[in-house]
Amino acid sequence: MISVMPAPRADRASVDASATAWALAARGGDPDAADHFVRALHADVLRYVTYLSGDPQTAHDLTQDTFARAFGSLHRYEGRAPARTWLLSIARRAVADSLRRAAVRPRIADTVDWQTAVEGTQPRGLPGFDDGIALLDLLETLPDERREAFLLTQVVGLSYEEAAGFTGCPIGTVRSRVSRARATLERVLREAESASTLGG
Repeated sequence: MISVMPAPRADRASVDASATAWALAARGGDPDAADHFVRALHADVLRYVTYLSGDPQTAHDLTQDTFARAFGSLHRYEGRAPARTWLLSIARRAVADSLRRAAVRPRIADTVDWQTAVEGTQPRGLPGFDDGIALLDLLETLPDERREAFLLTQVVGLSYEEAAGFTGCPIGTVRSRVSRARATLERVLREAESASTLGG
């Protein structure tokens, strides 16, 4: 069973407050604050773009793009929303733009799918690698809205209230999407376990 536990709520609130303060200080030109801001939220952005895009190979580029966009518009950030929420909204746009570009890009070769080929060359013995790929595969079975609600609350660690504000949906809708996402993931896992038992 794959389990992704967000940070405890108290720790998250502390990180959010610090990250927001660092973002505001970075807006004023403090390079140390800018560095702290990136360090505090880099892992959250990386997780979010990886799971949202479904492409771990481009996740680091998307994360860099997110922070580049954030620093480009930092002068407009006033701290009304937590820096994490503001940054994740930029990450979502970065992923959407990347997917749009990929959709219109012509395929160069008519060979084996490049992503499958690259994944095949990755070291499989690293802790968490197989679980991460398995989770990506599972999340791909979800409709976009349910996947995003699940990611925001269960992977990134936003509260339901924060996720509702982030997505512009009522909190009840977010709860429903997460509940349905969990039900789907549990069903897919049960079916996979059943198939492996029968096959073994």
